[in-house]
Amino acid sequence: MNVLVTGGAGFIGSHTVERLLRDGAQVTVLDDFNDFYAPAIKRANVAAFGGKATVVEGDIRDRAIVDRVLDEGEFDLVIHLAARAGVRPSITEPELYMSTNITGTYYLLEAVRRNKVPRFVFTSSSSVYGINQKVPFAETDLIVNTISPYAMTKMAGEQLCSNYTNLYGIRTVCLRLFTVYGPRQRPDLAISKFTRLMREGKPVPRYGDGSTARDYTYIDDIVDGIMAATRYDGAPFEIFNLGGSQSTTLSELITAVERALGVTAEIENLPPQPGDVPRTFADVAKAHRLLGYAPGTPISEGVPKYIAWHLNCARPG
Repeated sequence: MNVLVTGGAGFIGSHTVERLLRDGAQVTVLDDFNDFYAPAIKRANVAAFGGKATVVEGDIRDRAIVDRVLDEGEFDLVIHLAARAGVRPSITEPELYMSTNITGTYYLLEAVRRNKVPRFVFTSSSSVYGINQKVPFAETDLIVNTISPYAMTKMAGEQLCSNYTNLYGIRTVCLRLFTVYGPRQRPDLAISKFTRLMREGKPVPRYGDGSTARDYTYIDDIVDGIMAATRYDGAPFEIFNLGGSQSTTLSELITAVERALGVTAEIENLPPQPGDVPRTFADVAKAHRLLGYAPGTPISEGVPKYIAWHLNCARPG
């Protein structure tokens, strides 16, 4: 199988590429190595491929590069992970998020259509559920209360995928990922950030009263779900939740990191952040039924696994 992975130098992308290579796929990575976080981290991720993947440095907002990669690639599958991520920065830079996550996705789908690539997997986000009153969140829930530009761009990406399935017959799967963590995760994400701050003896920020909750999902489970989506032969367009199916409050998460490190954190209490939803919690029954998805790493096991990796990691960041 010949696969293009956009964003393949990042956290989720590099793990996905490693799994594809292990499974014998021919892989091309398209990544712009931007400075949202240290590019050195992403270059270290790529170096770990050992030259087994073709790496193209380019921005999905550059239509000429997207067209060239797709025109030359003869791909069987595109896994689209490249995006501007993060709720909070999307509020201050909405235009950047729209150009990357919407226009970039459109350029990819157009190139996929023109080159007759049969499969397209799009990584969406649990953020699309917004202030959802019903928990756990199911794919059939009405999406009406998004509260960040980031969430809006992911909703738009899903709708673009639906358009290209219905108009051009491209088989597309959209995956709503719930707060992914694990080795190599972005340094701005909570578990990575809290671990670093606690080790340095610095205060840990706690926004609000600590009751906001997230469905934290270990990276191995996410990659299992992505790989299952690449094999899905059901409906030509489908949306699946990929989560840990367990909701953990911010205060509980801080305690879990404290226990794994054997320290007591100094807490810096801060006001709630604009754009943060009160809770995420994935109903994964559909993914289990149709993809065989079964998350196997609860937060009680995943946090210590991440901490063990972090303590032994010599990579930048």
